[in-house]
Amino acid sequence: MVFDWFHLTVPPAPAMFAQLLVGLINGAFYAMLSLGLAVIFGLLNIINFAHGAQYMLGAFCAWFLLNALGLGYWPALILAPIIVGALGIVIERLLLRHIYGLDHLYGLLLTFGLALIIEGVFRQQYGSSGQPYAIPPELQGGQRLGFMFLPNYRAWVIVASLVVCLGTWFTIERTRLGAYLRAATENPVLVQAFGINVPRMITLTYGAGVALAALAGVMAAPIYQVSPLMGSNIIITVFAVVVIGGMGSILGAIVSGFSLGLVEGLTKVFYPEASSTVIFVIMALILLVKPAGFFGRAR
Repeated sequence: MVFDWFHLTVPPAPAMFAQLLVGLINGAFYAMLSLGLAVIFGLLNIINFAHGAQYMLGAFCAWFLLNALGLGYWPALILAPIIVGALGIVIERLLLRHIYGLDHLYGLLLTFGLALIIEGVFRQQYGSSGQPYAIPPELQGGQRLGFMFLPNYRAWVIVASLVVCLGTWFTIERTRLGAYLRAATENPVLVQAFGINVPRMITLTYGAGVALAALAGVMAAPIYQVSPLMGSNIIITVFAVVVIGGMGSILGAIVSGFSLGLVEGLTKVFYPEASSTVIFVIMALILLVKPAGFFGRAR
């Protein structure tokens, strides 16, 4: 298919802003998921391919809490990340701990296998169709801004994801805890000599990264429905976002997540056929020019 620049038509403003909103929503989830990946890779040096499955687990955990215990969206927003994060701690203690120091490929294969197992179990039980999850009553409806209609829930997702992302960045880059985490990646023996339990810190960091994925899953449930395939549908794009921002870069994960979501939204406006591939084209170009990514450092 040939792109005809001369017959390119500019869509109406409401349609353009609506697609930009969709892109910003997608970017919010890209940022949160790539942020969790960056935290895990930065400290554990493991490419966590199970991140998409853990995102799906967060959504399903919220769905279970609603249907089994009658707990709505707001309790699930707190409980689901804690539950899935605790499961991540168990995975780190039982499996991942044994492959530290090995090549990245071992971690990738192990977590990829975990993702297939988790997704397979849920597909066997629930099929491939999505389960509905209602928007909380407090966030139903929307606001008319003149140039577009802004649903309240989508506005909440954008603001909440920004707060979570910036809060995580501040914790890692501007606090004493973050300094310990960064130091542990460079010289764990020296950090342990100061009385800091590095293995426990690594375990809790993995749990926190998994909890970020689960939090994104809870927030995504009312928008995309709860499906066993929701993690596999997004994780490849998220890995491309992480590569573009820079593996292990917290700021790169946030900036590239939101930016690429907007680029994807704009592409859907002007050239919809390329919207599913534009991020991967950008990734290929970045790898040619700056292999470490925009904010990454050569290792």
